[in-house]
Parts: sequence; C-alpha cells; structure tokens
Amino acid sequence: MTDSSNQKFLIVRREDFSDVTFLLEISHPMMARAAKPGQFVIVMSHAEGERIPLTIADFDRERGTITLVIQAVGKTTLEMQRNCQVGTALYGLAGPMGIPSHLSDAKKVVCVGGGLGVAPVYPQARAWKESGAYVIGVLGFRNKDLLFWEDKFRAICDELIICTDDGSAGIRGFVTDGIKLALEKHPDIEEVVAIGPPVMMKACAEATRPSGVKTMVSLNPIMVDGTGMCGGCRVKVGETVKFACVDGPDFDGHQVDFDDLMIRLRRYKEEEQVAKERWSETCRMRGIGSEAVSVN
Repeated sequence: MTDSSNQKFLIVRREDFSDVTFLLEISHPMMARAAKPGQFVIVMSHAEGERIPLTIADFDRERGTITLVIQAVGKTTLEMQRNCQVGTALYGLAGPMGIPSHLSDAKKVVCVGGGLGVAPVYPQARAWKESGAYVIGVLGFRNKDLLFWEDKFRAICDELIICTDDGSAGIRGFVTDGIKLALEKHPDIEEVVAIGPPVMMKACAEATRPSGVKTMVSLNPIMVDGTGMCGGCRVKVGETVKFACVDGPDFDGHQVDFDDLMIRLRRYKEEEQVAKERWSETCRMRGIGSEAVSVN
C-alpha cells in the first residue's frame, strides 16, 4: 500500500536483473537535479526499517528520477526485494550525500565495475565521456546470467571489456585481467576508477600500482547516519582516518587499508545472519516466503 504522504518517494519503475539483483527508479525531482556521480542516499523502506546507504546508480533530471540497484543479501534488502514494487513508496530517502566524484583533466580513463559495482560506476563513466575523455569500460560478473547494463555502457564507452569468471560472456577472467589488457593496449591511460567488493577494489589497486596509474575507489563501509556523527564508516587512508560518508566515498585506492576495511565489514556478520534468519522464519510463518518475490 502506498502512503499518500510519501508520494515524493514513489517507485515508478522496477527491473529484476537476477534472483538477487533488482533496480528501483524513484520519483524525486529535487534530488535528481542535485545528484552528481559518486554520491549516495540513505534509504528507509518503512517506518521501523533500517537505514541503509545505497549509491546512486543513475539519475534523470528530465524525468525527475534517481535509480538504485540493490542486491538482496540481508534482512533489509530481502525485505525491499519483496515489498518495493511499482506504485509503492519508500518511507525515507535522504541525500544526495557524499562528495561528488572529482573529474580530473585526464584524457583517457578506465571505469571498472565488479558485480553490483557496475551500477554506481556508470554515472562516472558517463560524466567522463561528457567531459571529452576517452572511456574504456571494464565490467566483471560471475557469469553471463548476472550481466546487466551492457547496452548502457556501450552507448557511452569508446571500448568495453566484459569479464566473466567462467568465460560465458566476454573474456574469461576477473576485472584485473581487463585492466591489464587495457593498460597493455593504452599505455597513455591516466586514471582508473574501480567500484565493487573491497577484495576486487584492492586487486584493482594492486594491478595499477606497478605502473603508477592513479586509481580511485568508492568505499561503502558500515554506515548509520551518513553525516559523520556515528563514526561507523571510518576507514584508514594512508596515515589518516577518514569518514567515508563525509570525506568520501571516493579515495585513492593505493592509499586505502583494504584489510582493515574488510575486517570492519565482517564485524556484524553474526548479527546480520541472525536478523536475516529471524525475518525469513517470520515470512514462512506468515506464508509469504521468497516464492512471493516476483522476478521479471
């Protein structure tokens, strides 16, 4: 049921890419006008819901919408997968937050997205293209069934390298293999932007370290308020401690302490699993389990 008081957060389009990944397009003209590549929002799906940070995957100023691409892995995102349908509305949507991605004067760049990270790297790739840069896209998925937005990237990239773990689409390998191909072919690449799981971003930074190519990554640590007050999103960058929500989310990948970041991300795994199991059990008792989720 849609709360008429929340019409400004109305979901106007939904697309399911797989059984766990889905897209929500939300009507919010003011946010669409303000949004810039690299920024994120804090979402509450209902009044008693958890506050979760989600990177803005796209925005359309003419339509007055922002796009979020979500992976249903925990209690809140599974709940959103089940309940967030066209015509319903989000309870809360705050943003855009974070420092927009800085576009340097680089003339040739590589934009790398791994898995769900493919979505948030898209606005950056588009912005680079609009600035006149030569854009090489490198997208990584486990297999071809999880691939999405290939057409969107081909429309803005001068070259596109698709990588899959099993070789079912594009080249067989990881995004680091795609980066190496791009660097071999284009020794004049000036910057790499990588978004995805921390282990992937760490590998990307290591792949570019020998050549010294500037490599920016977008971090999404545990976050509560998105204003720097809770301190949950602190990350180590070089010799300093930064807060991803107000100092980022973009940082120099060669300076980020990814090992510390990954330890922090695992800190609440047990509590997250308990919450997920408790929610799933409640759904089964009510007869509204995962079979009720519609996948297009």
